[in-house]
Amino acid sequence: MSLASSHAARGLFAGLCVTGALHAQSATPRAMTLRDWYRVTTVSQPAVSPSGRHVAFTVTTVREAENKRHQEVWVATTDGGTPQRWTSPGYESSAPRWSPDGSYLLFNSTRPQGKGNTWVIRVDAPGGEAMQMPSMPSSGTMPRDGKFAVWAEPAPMDTTPLRDAFAKMPALARPPFEAITMPADPARFDGRHFTDMNFKSNATGFVASRRTARNWRPAQLWRQSVGDTAKVQVTRGVYSHRSAVVSPDGQTVAFVADSRLRADSVVDRERDSLGTLPYDKVRDEAERNETDIYVMPVSGGTPRKVAEWMGGESDLEWSPDGRRVAFIGRPARAKSARIYVVDVAGGVPKNLLGTWQYEPEQIAWLSTGALRFTASIGGRAAILDADLNGGAPTELVGGRRRATNMSVNDAATVMAYVSTSMTKPTELFLSDGRGANERQLTHFNDALNADVTWSDAERFTYRSVGNLEIEGWLMKPYGYVAGKKYPVVLYIHGGPHSQYNEGWFDEFQNLAAQGMFVLFTNPRGSSGYGADFTYSTRGRWGMEDYDDLMKSVDIVAKRADIDSTKMGASGGSYGGFMTTWMATKTNRFAAIQTDRTITDWTYWYGASDAQGLTEYEFFGKPWDNQALYDRLSPIRYVNKVRTPMLLVQSEDDFRTAMGSAEIWYESLKKRGIPAEFVRYPRSNHDLSRAGEPWLLVDRLGRLRQWFGYWLQGEKTTAPVAAPVGAGTGR
Repeated sequence: MSLASSHAARGLFAGLCVTGALHAQSATPRAMTLRDWYRVTTVSQPAVSPSGRHVAFTVTTVREAENKRHQEVWVATTDGGTPQRWTSPGYESSAPRWSPDGSYLLFNSTRPQGKGNTWVIRVDAPGGEAMQMPSMPSSGTMPRDGKFAVWAEPAPMDTTPLRDAFAKMPALARPPFEAITMPADPARFDGRHFTDMNFKSNATGFVASRRTARNWRPAQLWRQSVGDTAKVQVTRGVYSHRSAVVSPDGQTVAFVADSRLRADSVVDRERDSLGTLPYDKVRDEAERNETDIYVMPVSGGTPRKVAEWMGGESDLEWSPDGRRVAFIGRPARAKSARIYVVDVAGGVPKNLLGTWQYEPEQIAWLSTGALRFTASIGGRAAILDADLNGGAPTELVGGRRRATNMSVNDAATVMAYVSTSMTKPTELFLSDGRGANERQLTHFNDALNADVTWSDAERFTYRSVGNLEIEGWLMKPYGYVAGKKYPVVLYIHGGPHSQYNEGWFDEFQNLAAQGMFVLFTNPRGSSGYGADFTYSTRGRWGMEDYDDLMKSVDIVAKRADIDSTKMGASGGSYGGFMTTWMATKTNRFAAIQTDRTITDWTYWYGASDAQGLTEYEFFGKPWDNQALYDRLSPIRYVNKVRTPMLLVQSEDDFRTAMGSAEIWYESLKKRGIPAEFVRYPRSNHDLSRAGEPWLLVDRLGRLRQWFGYWLQGEKTTAPVAAPVGAGTGR
């Protein structure tokens, strides 16, 4: 069992059941405004208590006046009681889980007076502030009796001061381990010095190179008994132990490690060495036995390999009887992930999904013996049970929506999950242990849903190149009137191995509220349709995937309610590449907006933190396959562009760096093409999803204005959303 639930009472910070009392409801539902974005509440991370009587979950709101998101932990009884806030609104709190006996609710929170980020609320005594309890394990998995927890984490960092001339320099400025050059005067150099191949990350920025050989800190196994403040280091190996899970009887721990138990430093150096070699089809396309599953006594000892298996393993789950382990495995990058089961005594892992088209995302082996999982089935997400004999899985919770984040109590009688659809932002739902008797537990967005008319989308499928079936959606504009013609904007997702889906999405609602059709599809290369579909675009970006997209445009352009002379396109990342690529191939669009664009693949390779993407997708590095990198670079054909373009870019984006947008913008301006370039500070590749709220909403407004101008003839002469007054944020 993982650290997860039981009895609950009222917390000190019990809150209202959010039904929209914070905002007056409009008499007649209206179109979404930019300010409505700040009102959307997101529910996530449900954790059902062991008894099944309560469920804890994370609630994320936006504090508009503070330009920030805010997270709290809430608890509700599963019999339909009013959800209540259990954590202080003065702190950020998330990731709830329950102690084995259900008497404590644990959660993550960074608070100035604490040590570490794990806090505890005693749930069988009403009131009382959160506290820290060193005698309660803060993470890991527990055996059935709940007496201790086992987890994996790196050993403590060696904090012995480095007594050298560079000790007082900023971390990024210090000479890395085995560097050849040194600063002439350590006090006068405040730049950056790198020797590692991977020196930057979109999420964290620049990454300091290893300064000493001791920087490798393998993940070790740890154990802590309930009631004991000391945690015991079980292993001291040179290799990392990952995905550690303890058996139901508490005797054995299973984990994933390198297939040959090599030191992390050796594995890293081998990876870096392979990274310097030219592409070789036989070597680079071969299946590799990267990791394997091992077991060992919880007190320590010699690890025993359970099975030799190609690929990698993750998400380990013990069977209730402790005789088998289930895991998600992918034999090779371009093969579908499967659920496998293997006897702990040894044997060959059994594929439970066979040739089923779709891929598992979350798994749980229930006390009833059912092996439950979630999966994206095209654009929708469902909760299913696998057939332990290898037959077709059984869908328990489905429909045109996304049901994710499942949590089940110890007896498997109560299941919680997050649900969202095109016209409904996330809420928490409950069912019995088999997915029946579903009921909605939270109503955080009810008032907003009553105020705003969310646009729904018509799902359709069509046949494209090679007779391949493609899934798409067409969202109607707000206030749709039959017999009237409307503009349409084609949206193109990133990845390319991601997807659009049946969930509520702010960007689609934003343009639909502006009075436009929104067209979105999952062309080949998208996820959710099996690995063959996902990786069918290798070496062929901008070819059949482009045809898939334009085929959808052809289909909707024939509709009587669409003005085919007023069509636009928008996309980010891979979608940013595709929008610039489209601009070089067709003049059918009256306007294009491109986010996080890629216009020169050789430049992208040198400036990105994700070179492995094109090394795999384009069969090597630029110097291995320069012709392909050049042929797929839109900048080579910029002389063909005639379409007005809005470029949006983040200053701190290390995934699709600024230079691609700069060279494209300069080229358009030199050619006299209408173009605007908007650059957002303090933002990385994730601006449109997780950026600062004010900047994210500003971007949504600019999309409205750009397409409103070119497709609807509207001109913006004043701010589209007045600033919020102090103290009015949520």
